[in-house]
Amino acid sequence: MNKLLTGGCLCGAVRFETSAEPSFSGNCHCRDCQRSSGSAFTPAIFMPEESVSIQGTVKYFDSKADSGNTISRGFCPNCGSQLFARLQMLPNLLGLRAGTLDDPGDFHPKMNIYTASAAHWDHMNPDLPKFPQSPRGE
Repeated sequence: MNKLLTGGCLCGAVRFETSAEPSFSGNCHCRDCQRSSGSAFTPAIFMPEESVSIQGTVKYFDSKADSGNTISRGFCPNCGSQLFARLQMLPNLLGLRAGTLDDPGDFHPKMNIYTASAAHWDHMNPDLPKFPQSPRGE
């Protein structure tokens, strides 16, 4: 059995858990992720959406990603914490923001993507593969 991952928003109104094997984990350096996170990149773990149990109300905001595909970002409507992402190019997967995990040490990124738009002051792990865009070519 896989390890149970749990997490939630800043105010505690939204909680989630999953014990599925991640489909993808990495750091996205696209400008959209930089703007939405207010940081150099967004660390995320993508899980089969049906494996994630969510308690509480989540509000979603849709936008166009750098790839031109739609991305829906899920927030706590009370405190504004960004918790989830649904990507058009990754149907049936739900992205969990690594910083919202109860134990952020459970996040193990496998790659860096959209490194062409990475901040010059962002020092990436040299052991992780780097892709200037999406590794899927989208």
